[in-house]
Amino acid sequence: MRGLPRFPAGEVWLVGAGPGDAGLLTLHAVNALEQADVVVHDALVSADVLGFARRGAELVFLGKRGGKPSPKQPEITKRLIDYARAGKRVLRLKGGDPFVFGRGAEEALDLVAANVPFRVIPGITAGIGGLAYAGVPVTSRDVNASVIFLTGHDKHGLLPDTVDWAATAKAGMIVMYMAMRNMDKIAAKLIAAGRPSGDPVTVVSNATLPDMQVIDTTLERAAKDIAASGIAAPAIVSIGRGNLLREKLNWRGV
Repeated sequence: MRGLPRFPAGEVWLVGAGPGDAGLLTLHAVNALEQADVVVHDALVSADVLGFARRGAELVFLGKRGGKPSPKQPEITKRLIDYARAGKRVLRLKGGDPFVFGRGAEEALDLVAANVPFRVIPGITAGIGGLAYAGVPVTSRDVNASVIFLTGHDKHGLLPDTVDWAATAKAGMIVMYMAMRNMDKIAAKLIAAGRPSGDPVTVVSNATLPDMQVIDTTLERAAKDIAASGIAAPAIVSIGRGNLLREKLNWRGV
């Protein structure tokens, strides 16, 4: 692709695939897919995105999904290093952005330790792009002056114990990844910290894809409404008055 970098053999490129819609791939991502010998992808990369891989490229699924049998992180990084040392052009393709709750930093640090050259290609993260497809702006000067991005569980699946809930509760918008499992606990923490119980909540599942689902609820009802709706992960949860703009900005009508 004209003006874009050549993918050298023996390198690993950590590439963000965006939230799912293949049209949200960057030119750098498409350029990487068209050159890579091996594409090591996670569970959130859509088939349409993988369709950009060059003919003959090896597609390797090494996805991690909460609560399901998954390859361990050391196994994934070892595979990346082994492929690179074999002289392959290795594309590590991750949903969203590799450095936003995507373990991209962990993989990059392992590559540094192994003396394997790498490049990072950012992608559109679901906490921004996915919400935009639901008509939710994460910032709007008439609504909020701050946004915080939060993971809903730690590496053990538990509520993170390092979150300052009092500070988090004061953010204009709170955007949460992997929060469905602990939504009841999260809501209780935020309400106890002063967040209004009736604060608007929007949940977006399979963001940007044809089967995208959205529910609108409130902080105190979020956990019950999520369970009753049957909406499933992967999903983004946003909390704040910016969700009210969905009434006018819901351009997809979902």
